Amino acid sequence: MTEEGDIEDFLGVNKDRVDDETFHLSQTHLIEQILRDLNLDRENAQAKETPSPRSRALGAHESSPVFDGHFHYQSVLGKLNYLEKCSRPNIACATHQCARFSSDPRKEHGKAVKWLGRCLRATRDKGVYIRPTDDAFKVWADADFSGNWIPEEAEDESDTARSRSGYIMSYLGCPVLWKSQLQTEIALSSTESEHITLSQAARKVKPLMLLIQEMKKEGFNVGCSVPTVKCTLFEDNSDTVYLANAPSMRPRTKHTNVKCHHFRSMVASRALRIEKTTSEAQLANMLTKQSTLELFMAHRMAIMGW
Repeated sequence: MTEEGDIEDFLGVNKDRVDDETFHLSQTHLIEQILRDLNLDRENAQAKETPSPRSRALGAHESSPVFDGHFHYQSVLGKLNYLEKCSRPNIACATHQCARFSSDPRKEHGKAVKWLGRCLRATRDKGVYIRPTDDAFKVWADADFSGNWIPEEAEDESDTARSRSGYIMSYLGCPVLWKSQLQTEIALSSTESEHITLSQAARKVKPLMLLIQEMKKEGFNVGCSVPTVKCTLFEDNSDTVYLANAPSMRPRTKHTNVKCHHFRSMVASRALRIEKTTSEAQLANMLTKQSTLELFMAHRMAIMGW
């Protein structure tokens, strides 16, 4: 094994040392490729502040004209997916919404991808700032209950009834894993959709906990290994915290118990702690829906450092 100097790029991700304690992970070269594919590398190309508009959920739009193909839809979405997974969690929700229709894109889907590209144009040199702190191992989990509901498409498109899950995991104050996806089952209430998201997040966090615990045994200084799972709670969503922590189970929620309570033992052993949070402090909100510009920018700052 030989030392070849500092790593500047790894798997297409540029690592730039900002100061003694901060690194910046970015993919400017990939973003430039996407902008060229979308013909948005012109000087007068318009920029956007958010990855998607707030006006309406992106549906199948089967009655709309087929996408005219002025850019390669599937190729651009492949690049956007890689960009989102590596250094841009702020575009996760918008990217996944567009990727859902890759097999049969319509005019509206092409516009949505161009909107996302205009957002990248405004922030092409940005990524994730990594600055370790003494913060604990934390997970934020959020669900957008039936957020894709489009009445005129509901009869033929079951996905409009699905809720969207989003979670982000941070270790020592740095984001390490994030996900935005439609739930595979149709939740019947906001409580159930939040509970499904908690279950998904717990499944992902457990192996990371075991890895950190093993590293601690080997003598690595890896800090705290007990994550705090936070869940946004609206209206009756206090039930989510109750169902996750209480040993009892109501007859009407037996199906939730069977499907989602595999993490009960983790809660009982205090390896996992579930707390209530507000929508303003719910960082996973950015992964489930397009919120107001002010809230979006606040969450982006908390997660990505800019």
